[in-house]
Amino acid sequence: MEDDVEMAAGENGAGELDDMKKRLKEMEDEAVALREMQAKVEKEMGSVQDPAAAAANQANKEEVDSRSVFVGNVDYSCTPEEVQQHFQACGTVNRVTIRTNKFGQPKGYAYVEFVESEAVQEALLLNESELHGRQLKVSAKRTNVPGMKPYRARRPNLYMGFRGRAPFMPAPYFFPPFGYGKIPRARAPMRYSPYF
Repeated sequence: MEDDVEMAAGENGAGELDDMKKRLKEMEDEAVALREMQAKVEKEMGSVQDPAAAAANQANKEEVDSRSVFVGNVDYSCTPEEVQQHFQACGTVNRVTIRTNKFGQPKGYAYVEFVESEAVQEALLLNESELHGRQLKVSAKRTNVPGMKPYRARRPNLYMGFRGRAPFMPAPYFFPPFGYGKIPRARAPMRYSPYF
């Protein structure tokens, strides 16, 4: 009778062990599938690039920027077609980009990309010309270098108090003069002071 009980417990333990092995195998398969999906998404998003492709992409951006100009003080009601018409005399315009905010309203500046780089010098001559009654500011477009953002100091917030980059240093305890304000209950014994 005892042998039967031990035999049943042994068979039950082996069944649980098999179930655990099966679940472990399923979890490992899911982990492999998740890693493959993550690699696929990163490849599509372009976050994993080889250095040669990144350098070629940066060189392409620099080449496009050398054929482009920045146009500032553009009227908010101005359309890309009107900006293109204004710069048509300089050379063949490839693209006009008027930057907008998250609500779709123009920010007041544009980028004009030309087909040939010689047109940029002609476009710079249109600096301070008028379009829709506003004087345009035309300059050569600069290439942004990733990670080279200039340091910009934080402005002090009057509501939050100024928090500079110095380490925290507690202020010395201050007793208000002539008993104005709250004085803590536990204090040092009274002695003559011009502030009390």
